[in-house]
Amino acid sequence: MALGAAVLLPLVILPVNKFGRKIRRSAESSQTSLSDLSQILQETISGNRVVKAFGMEDFEVHKFRETARRLLRENMRWVRAAVITSPIMDLLGAVVVPLLLLYARDQIRAHAMTEGDFFAFIFALFNAYMPLKRMGYVYQQFQGAQGASTQVFAYLDRAEEQLEQQGAKFLPPFSREIEFEDVSFVYEAHSAVVLQNIGLTARKGEVIALVGSSGAGKTTLVNLLPRFYETTSGAIRIDGVDIREVTMRSLREQIAMVAQENILFYDTVWNNISYGRADVPKEKVIAAARAALAHEFIMELPQGYQTVIGERGTRLSGGQRQRIAIARAILKDSPILILDEATSELDTESEMLVQKALANLMIGRTTFVIAHRLATVRRADKILVLEDGQIRESGTHAELLARGGIYARLHGLQFADEDLVGTAQGVPPNLAVPSDPS
Repeated sequence: MALGAAVLLPLVILPVNKFGRKIRRSAESSQTSLSDLSQILQETISGNRVVKAFGMEDFEVHKFRETARRLLRENMRWVRAAVITSPIMDLLGAVVVPLLLLYARDQIRAHAMTEGDFFAFIFALFNAYMPLKRMGYVYQQFQGAQGASTQVFAYLDRAEEQLEQQGAKFLPPFSREIEFEDVSFVYEAHSAVVLQNIGLTARKGEVIALVGSSGAGKTTLVNLLPRFYETTSGAIRIDGVDIREVTMRSLREQIAMVAQENILFYDTVWNNISYGRADVPKEKVIAAARAALAHEFIMELPQGYQTVIGERGTRLSGGQRQRIAIARAILKDSPILILDEATSELDTESEMLVQKALANLMIGRTTFVIAHRLATVRRADKILVLEDGQIRESGTHAELLARGGIYARLHGLQFADEDLVGTAQGVPPNLAVPSDPS
């Protein structure tokens, strides 16, 4: 009888294993559907003006409803698999026990077993079956948790970013030059090369402009300097020191950034400018705001510098947000400056104010400027033209125009755009004012 139970009882485990795998798959799908639902909510709420402007309320409601129904179906699959397992185990148990009863009846009739032995065995069998049934329940709970946490474990299994080498040293204050030596970069193994054999030198106080079509690698190139990414090959040196050999803090303390879309925090204007520096003197914060041409509009705010500007600075205009970011960079007073399309999405008046603020910020600093509008970079000490991840041309504005290469072509295209705009507005092409008077 013990041998028979050992053969038949494992059959009770089969539905546990089968439905356990189903629960795991349903839990994974449920988490994916929940992620999609959250994404739809986030995009629809944050982009509610676009939804209203295009009259897509019904479309978004329908999309949300379908995703919610998909989530409900996945959850119900999980629930059904969990609920049905226990009855199936009981059913299989109900089949096993009668078979043992029939066998025991014949053994008792043949006087090979007593009634007491049989009842003792049945008691032991049921005592073994109940823990087995509870183990099945625990196994299902484990499968559900494992399926729900698959994405969490996927993040935990990612290789940890190596911030600093063992024994990294402090980077002395920048004083001479920044050198990119044969730098190449790819985001992932076996993916396309983003930057290839980049070589450039930026001396202290120089303005280096990076131009080229979208996807040429301009932003990636400047992101290698503060080590947001690590170079795949080659080296970047500041005053002859490889930046991979220095501490991250000492490197990034010497770099300030103003990007196309700067992040402002749900806090006061004061805290956004001083950002984490509670001990900074009031005079320095105000001086930074004045240099960024932000002091006047700040004083017009309801509480001045103590005005809370909303999530990501939504209570300010685009030009005002940029000037707050510039004031933050001025206050940091770093010798190296990165400007990534800092004026590309501003109106003419705001762009003029931001350009003046940037001119104040660039004084005495080594600056890397990324811009599509060539008029903003024509005064740079050196202009680098990137194409397909490589530096195709290098020189001043006048030298590159005289060369008649890629830069001259981009320059001509921008003039053509000015002519088209002037014609569309009823202005003859020869009277349209070009953005670059040279």
